Amino acid sequence: MKFNKIKIALLALMAAPLSCTQDFIEVEPKGQFLSENYYADKDQAFSALVGVYDVLRKNTGGFENMVSMMNAGSDDQVAGGGGASDGAGIQGFSNFTINSTIMPVSFWNDYYQGIFRANTLLSKLPDTEMDAALKSRFTAETKVLRAFYYFNLVNLFRNVPLVLEPLTTANMYQVTQAKPEEIFAQIEKDLTEAIAALPPTVPLATEAGRLTKGAAQAILGKVYLFQKKNAQAAAQFAEVNGTPGGTSQYGFRLLTKFSDLWATSNKFNSEFILECSHSALGNSDWGWWGSSADEGNTLNVMVGPRSYSRSAGSTADDLPSGWSFNVFTQDFFDFMKNDPRFGATVYDLKALKAAGQADYIPGYQDSGYFLNKFLPRQSDVRTGGGALELNYRQNSPIIRLADTYLMEAEALGAQGARAQALLDAVRARVGLPSVPVSLQAIKDERRRELAGEGHRFLDLVRWGDAAAKLASRGFKANKNEIFPIPDRELDGTLLVQNPGY
Repeated sequence: MKFNKIKIALLALMAAPLSCTQDFIEVEPKGQFLSENYYADKDQAFSALVGVYDVLRKNTGGFENMVSMMNAGSDDQVAGGGGASDGAGIQGFSNFTINSTIMPVSFWNDYYQGIFRANTLLSKLPDTEMDAALKSRFTAETKVLRAFYYFNLVNLFRNVPLVLEPLTTANMYQVTQAKPEEIFAQIEKDLTEAIAALPPTVPLATEAGRLTKGAAQAILGKVYLFQKKNAQAAAQFAEVNGTPGGTSQYGFRLLTKFSDLWATSNKFNSEFILECSHSALGNSDWGWWGSSADEGNTLNVMVGPRSYSRSAGSTADDLPSGWSFNVFTQDFFDFMKNDPRFGATVYDLKALKAAGQADYIPGYQDSGYFLNKFLPRQSDVRTGGGALELNYRQNSPIIRLADTYLMEAEALGAQGARAQALLDAVRARVGLPSVPVSLQAIKDERRRELAGEGHRFLDLVRWGDAAAKLASRGFKANKNEIFPIPDRELDGTLLVQNPGY
């Protein structure tokens, strides 16, 4: 069984609870009842490390997943779903009426659960009896994960607490927010300390999904880029990317066919640098869906069309029905329609219905244009236990090589021979000719290449384009770049709400 599919009863005793309804300031500090030798050996430490990794499932696991939420707030997609009240948080972000009452609390506390688990493991590892090199690797992996969770938190909320030790009853209600630059400094520290102790590659048969040196450097490059530390970002990305279009020192390489990226069986391929892993074997069910113990890809069912059916003799895809979230806008369709990646990105059910090939019940804000990268397929419907809708197995990329190519080109100031080569490599993979490199060309390429993968909103914020692109949706500058802190995280604490909320 792959590393990041291991599920263990010990999770119940780890550094944070499994329930998504609890948060880091309400959790009874586990250090008070963990025995001194709880992580007595490498096996117990490994079980704890699995729990730290488990929070990566937030990318596409559960209804409140990162990809569907961030897609909903972009100019390319809308929330969709069954109606204006189908998920108050995702609807509120899509039309920028979101407030601290309807803000889904899990976007705050899921990542703090991961940080709490990481802090507890880091505090216990020095006394764990295990090989020094293995201990160093476990420490490095934990620091990278903590850094990544903090990176998501600071991008989503900006003003967040910096917690590096397990909380106790003496200090848990005294936590205050740190300055964003302090959070970024700790993220950089964790990543730079960890990189040297990570392996350049891992054996896929036994360790698929574990962090490598290249994955940590890709995260660090992104961290630098989001702070406009472009020279440092470009240096990290160059290590990850190698020669544009070739195989990097870590074995990363663009797949020959863009559509192969979305084949459910094509897990842990050469283009996926950091990956969210899912399984159809977890028997995920409604009673504990979204609890961090479920293993299915929820984004799959979320983006599927409602009550889908094919006509007799139709050549349309055989799809199970879904919930019609994250449909593309007409503006994006018009932008994308002549691109070679269109078919793998957009499922044009509007055209299929007009041609009598397929039918469906339009959902809220329906355009007829569905996210084909993550559409569920009948061949992927689980055959075991649990709910059919909650056990899709498609992995999702968190960072992939085409993404780091374009981020490096951006960090290079969108000029010069290497930036041109990086842009060309992304385009050449799908048979497109070279265009002169520029920041606008990179922006357009990211919009086409990474559509529906959850990057667009934060790209717009980073470029300073969000207000212009999203004004018609209700976006307000100097407010909607970040989320409100959920009300329940403020009650009884010293935390202060974000400006404008």
